[in-house]
Amino acid sequence: MPPDLIVVAASNGENLKLAKRCVNAARQRQAQAELIDLTDLSLPLYTPRAQAVGAGADLISLQDRLHAAPRWMICAPEYNGSIPPVLSNAIAWLSVLDDDFRSLFNGRPIAIGTHSGGGGMEVLISMRIQLTHLGADVIGRQVLSNFSKPAKDESIDDVVKRLLQRQPLTL
Repeated sequence: MPPDLIVVAASNGENLKLAKRCVNAARQRQAQAELIDLTDLSLPLYTPRAQAVGAGADLISLQDRLHAAPRWMICAPEYNGSIPPVLSNAIAWLSVLDDDFRSLFNGRPIAIGTHSGGGGMEVLISMRIQLTHLGADVIGRQVLSNFSKPAKDESIDDVVKRLLQRQPLTL
C-alpha cells in the first residue's frame, strides 16, 4: 500500500531531523508516512551525457516511490542562498525521466520546510518557485526554522494537517 505522504530530506543533518518530525506528525494523524533521505541515494550528477547513459537504480526507485505517493513534503537547508545541490540534482533527473517534464509534479500537493543556518527564506522561495513551475500545488503555509527559532510541534502539525487534506489535482 502506498504511503499517504512522503517526506523528503535534502540533508542528513537538521533537515533530516525536521523531516522525521514531519513523519511523526503524519503518523499521529493516522497517516502512512515514509521518509526519503536524498543523501542516502546514489544519484549521478545530471548532465545530458549522464542522461544518455541512464539514471541508475536509485533514481528509478526514487521516481517510483514518489509517483506512488499522492503528496510530499520537502525539507531542505538553504545552500548559498538557494536549493541544496542534492535536491536540485534530484529534481533535474526526475524532470527528464518522462517525456513530459512536469508529469511527476503536476497537480501534486507539496509542502515545504527548512531548518537553515541562516534565515532560510531564500530556499523556501526558491523551492516554491521551482515546484510551482513544475505544476505542483505548493501549500501556502511552510515550516521555517533555524537554531535561534526552532520549529514548533504545532506548526509542523498544522502544515502536515493542511497537506493531508489536499488531493492531487486531476489534470
